[in-house]
Amino acid sequence: ERNQDASVFVGNLDERVTDDLISELLTQAGPVVNVHLPKDRITGQHQGYGFVEFASEQDAEYAIRIMSLIKLYGRPLRINRASQDAPATLDVGATLFVGNLDPSTTDDDLQAAFSAFGHLIHPPRIARDPTTGESKGYGFVSYADFESSDAAIAAMDGQFLQNAALAVHYAYKRGPDGQTVTANGGGERHGSAAERLLAAQARLAQGAVRFVPNTRFAEVPVYQPASQPVVPVAPAMQVPPAPTGQP
Repeated sequence: ERNQDASVFVGNLDERVTDDLISELLTQAGPVVNVHLPKDRITGQHQGYGFVEFASEQDAEYAIRIMSLIKLYGRPLRINRASQDAPATLDVGATLFVGNLDPSTTDDDLQAAFSAFGHLIHPPRIARDPTTGESKGYGFVSYADFESSDAAIAAMDGQFLQNAALAVHYAYKRGPDGQTVTANGGGERHGSAAERLLAAQARLAQGAVRFVPNTRFAEVPVYQPASQPVVPVAPAMQVPPAPTGQP
């Protein structure tokens, strides 16, 4: 199983890029344990992105810092952190719409592509015709937090999966009746500031986020200016009053 803490997402890959080439390039940042470029089942061609596992989390962080936007075959690499899965199960509203899916794309394909960015609260689901079972060309992915969903949008929107460029953005909200929630006559999407605030409060209530005070400078001596010689202050000059009767 891939070590998520020590893994990075690598996107915007030219079709000529190979697993070995990615390994050779990113080894400059640290020892590479594994390279995985998801391949199209029919053509065998990679989908324009992949995942690289390093020997340590520090190597992964270093790769993000020094290798992002390095050009390979004229295309700048997009390198992001592959988030660690978390045990959270609360549905905070971090639900994504994934559109323009190839008819051959499966739920498992979405799972493989999107699980690298964070914990999924339930398996991805592709919308299908209830009669024929054929894909409607879109699906949904729900994360446990907005950090993961934001990272997935940044990395996967426009990426190719099964030779189709994905359209990834926050899904429209739906009410208890399954209908789209509207605001001012238009659909209201997930990912709003209100949802993010509620999600943060829920995580605090569950103890998922713990405030740690900054103690970096706790033991630094208080600055004491060097003593300066005391300079006596001359008394203020007294101006004598003008003589009486003088103009």
